[in-house]
Amino acid sequence: MAVIKPHLNRLVFGLIGLFLAGSIITTQASTKSWPEILERARGQRVDWYMYGGFASTNNYVNGYLAPRLKELYGVELRQVPIKDIAEVVSKILVEKQAGKNDGGEVDLMWINGENFRTCKKNELLFGPFADQLPNHKLVDWGLASVSNDFGEPVDGMESPWGSAQVVMIYDTKRTPDPPRTVADLLAWISNNPGRFTYPAPPDFTGSVFVRHIFYHVSGDVKYWQGNFTEQQFNEVSNQTYQVLADLAPKLWRRGKTYPQSPVQLHQLLADGEVDFAMSYHPAKASEMIHDGLYPATVRTFVFKEGTISNTHFVAIPFNSSDKEGAMVVANFLISPEAQWQKANPEVWGDLPAIDIQRLDPEWQNKFKNLPRGVATLTDEELQSHRLPEPPSEILIRLEKGWDKHVLKGR
Repeated sequence: MAVIKPHLNRLVFGLIGLFLAGSIITTQASTKSWPEILERARGQRVDWYMYGGFASTNNYVNGYLAPRLKELYGVELRQVPIKDIAEVVSKILVEKQAGKNDGGEVDLMWINGENFRTCKKNELLFGPFADQLPNHKLVDWGLASVSNDFGEPVDGMESPWGSAQVVMIYDTKRTPDPPRTVADLLAWISNNPGRFTYPAPPDFTGSVFVRHIFYHVSGDVKYWQGNFTEQQFNEVSNQTYQVLADLAPKLWRRGKTYPQSPVQLHQLLADGEVDFAMSYHPAKASEMIHDGLYPATVRTFVFKEGTISNTHFVAIPFNSSDKEGAMVVANFLISPEAQWQKANPEVWGDLPAIDIQRLDPEWQNKFKNLPRGVATLTDEELQSHRLPEPPSEILIRLEKGWDKHVLKGR
């Protein structure tokens, strides 16, 4: 198993990215037919580097995907769990600097947002390949959250394999009538000191809470999908930091400390220390009820103005040793079978990356008849309240601004 050295961090890959900007090799997609790709993929081992902190995801990959890919295509899938995909991007940057243009250890990556932008900018990816996958026709590429990854055009360099949307989690026994807008939530927090908190950015769940406040302050979500001005960003971001700084004394432990992860936040809700949690995974509350970690009275909601959603993707590095095998894996990930299995709450409960309406009636019925957890909102409720992510540039700047003005500015 490859070891990722701890010193290959965000700072390193940022510096190397500047070094490489003028001396990069363009990587082209395969010109082979799909039957030829299937033939070459047989017997290959695909090393998939991905975040390994979700038990349901790990079970899906190792308990279902790996044996099924071996059975159907003769492809061996090996999950390589990591904590931060940025370290993997750093590794690939170093390999490119060293001229290692083939024989790479990383065959497939689960990446999003800023890491995709870094890879694309420095031409670290194989492709475009997504339009070569037979199942790409099941994906609605017209959706902004599919054609763009945190504001960065996908351009066929990634393939989706799931989607996510933020939901708020609460206990109906303690909070029978939760606030349904961001404004009402802010008022509720002020009137109920100590009963709310959020994970500290750059944790992704904590960071998305900050982005919801940013959208609320600006009053315009669509503006941030285009060419916003620096002056406008500074005005709205400064107002955002002020709102969050003013809110801090009303938070759990007076905002002097924050949960480090969603896991800790879920535990605080379960223990009755706070009255709300949040998750990018709409079925998370149902999963925790099923596992006995939440009481049966827990439910979820989305804000009336909507909650942020995004798509998660896989990409193939430019020097992957097993590109054909990686393409076969990417294609199977968006097959009706694999998407249905993943959507099952007993397995994972992840939202589909494909458009169910494009499937034949038999598969549509199978998706429709999937069991739904007691705390999981309907697809209609979720889809009608989706907000897009802002560009990754805004995400990064808000995280740094929160650290400076909210965490350290008090």
